[in-house]
Amino acid sequence: MKPPEASFAAFVAGNAAGRAVEPSLSRPARRRPARETRVSVLEPLDLPGQICDMRSPPPADLSPWFLTADDLPGPPLRWAELFGNDNPVELEVGSGRGLFLVRAAQLHPDRNFIGIEYDYKEARRAARRVLKRELPNVRVLGANARTVIPKYIDRGAVAAVHVYFPDPWWKRRHRKRRIFNPEFVAEIARILVSGGFLHSWTDVEEYFQVITGLVAANPAFAELPPPAEGDPQHDMDYHTSFERKKRKLGLPIYRACWTRTAGQ
Repeated sequence: MKPPEASFAAFVAGNAAGRAVEPSLSRPARRRPARETRVSVLEPLDLPGQICDMRSPPPADLSPWFLTADDLPGPPLRWAELFGNDNPVELEVGSGRGLFLVRAAQLHPDRNFIGIEYDYKEARRAARRVLKRELPNVRVLGANARTVIPKYIDRGAVAAVHVYFPDPWWKRRHRKRRIFNPEFVAEIARILVSGGFLHSWTDVEEYFQVITGLVAANPAFAELPPPAEGDPQHDMDYHTSFERKKRKLGLPIYRACWTRTAGQ
């Protein structure tokens, strides 16, 4: 209970004058319980006589498997410096948790694979998968593909491009954020070698129609028969984590493949 106004005013005035004035209370004041002190894991609290540091440990060093744009040398990228060999390079845009990169690298040790993932958390998760298997032919780049591809990758430098389950950006006002647009398709045509391949899968039929229409409008590409649906033998035998998720829900997957034609 708060003391009556008059008594409390006298108490404050007395303190201001340098003397204590006991407020006359009609009933005894109730003491509030001591406030509980909680230690936050985000804001470490140093207690007297001890050191208390609950900050998260620094992130593990995932080099050379995980890189950011700041780690890259000046453009263009030189694959021999990045991988230590001159094997063909395949690019995955939006590599997510890295299941495709791991499977492809294990199946094709004579090829190099680089994944670009905008979400650093997912990119580092993919790199940890690669590190665990010590795959020498994979690199994961935490960066924006819209920036990296035109700035760092030379014409005809890539044997294949893979874009699996790109974000459909469902709201109409957000669709300009979709990775597929005429400029992106033109950039893919630029970096692919003649005879190289563009692969794209999605579970969104509307976006699939948009993708196939954009690629069909570019004369540098010729459509190929879509790949057949695989028969996974275990959870890690899917093409990507998203494919596994959608197929387990019984949803259809729309697949397409194109080749880069010569002379365009």
